[in-house]
Formats: sequence, structure tokens, C-alpha cells
Amino acid sequence: MDGEVIEERELLSDRIHNALTDAITSGSLAAGTALDEQELASRFGASRTPVREALRQLAFNGLVELRPRRGAVVTRMTPERIADMFETTAEIEAMCTRLATYRMTLLERSRLIDLHESSAAIVEAGDVDAYDAFNRAFHETLYQATHNAFMAEQALGIRWRLSAFRRTQLRHGERIRFSRDEHGAILAAMAQGDGESAARHMRAHMLNAASALGRYIAEQTDG
Repeated sequence: MDGEVIEERELLSDRIHNALTDAITSGSLAAGTALDEQELASRFGASRTPVREALRQLAFNGLVELRPRRGAVVTRMTPERIADMFETTAEIEAMCTRLATYRMTLLERSRLIDLHESSAAIVEAGDVDAYDAFNRAFHETLYQATHNAFMAEQALGIRWRLSAFRRTQLRHGERIRFSRDEHGAILAAMAQGDGESAARHMRAHMLNAASALGRYIAEQTDG
């Protein structure tokens, strides 16, 4: 029973985190906005515990700042800061892809292919949340396929810092469809044993994500 309560609380925390992520990255919640735990708990029909957990995760993502006695405040994220973050992760992911091309096992290759094929139905359904979960699994499988524990650890750490923005960029236009096509190009290069080409495709994939995020934010702001 306790396990069910904890799981329900975690799911609610994720829902609150995702809703606030979308509001912050789209500009609906402006920089400097105070986030009151009790008000959020009432809005989401939750206790303060999952709200507090969601705010801690947002602070880790760099979207809010937790201030003593003042609570959580939405952080100011400049386009330049976001571009720097995506440029960094693009290089890390390109290195992971290059290494994975040469080091991955047959089981890891099959896992990536199976993941990619399963994403077709998600794209057709236009389910951004499901694609976000798939996308996370796809990239994390690549990290593990490097067989370099330190590199995988660094890539995962940066991914979690950027997870809010990586999720939001999927909402722009046909981004999830383009993202899947880009995954296909990465896998094709890897199947040919061309690590350099696979790395270039991954770098472009990440920079395309950054561009999609920029366009999404601009559209929300203009609206």
C-alpha cells in the first residue's frame, strides 16, 4: 500500500513538473514570478509534498530558484544561455554517438532499432508526452552503448539539466516527426559503421532541437 502511495505521489509530482515546465519555457510564467506551494497544491488538487518535489526538480533543471524564506521564483533564462546549453549537449551527444557506433553490442543495436520502430505509432498519434519518454530511452541507450561509464554519466547529467527544454521543443509544429526522421539518419550511419557521419547527424539533430525550441518560445511570446 505504501508503495502505491509513493508511486501515485511521484506521478502527480511529474504532472505538476511537466505543467510548470511548459508554462515557464513558453513564457506563460514570466521570470521573477513567485511560485507559492499552497496555491500550486490547490490548483493541482495535491498536497504540498508532490509540489515541493516538482519545484526541487525545476530548480535542478535551472527553471526556478529556491530562495530561503521567499520560496520558489522563476529564473530568467536568456536565449544565449539556452543556445550555450544545447551547443554543449550537441557535442557530448555527438561524441557518445561516435563511440557507440564502434562499441555497441548486437543487443544494444537491436534495442535502438526496436525503440526507433516503436516510435512510429507515437508520432502518428501526435503524443508529445509519449515521444518525450521514448526520446529519453533512445538517447540513454546510446549513452550506455559507449561502454564509457564516465562519458555516459556526464551525458546523462547534462540531459537532465536540459530535460525541460528538450521536452518543450517537441511541441513545435511537426518536430516529433522530424526528430524521428533524424533518429533514422543517425541509425543508418551507425549501421554502416560510419561513426563520423553518425556524430554529424546527432550534432545536427540536437541543434535542430534548439532551433525548434527557439521558434516555439517566439510563437508563444508573440501570441
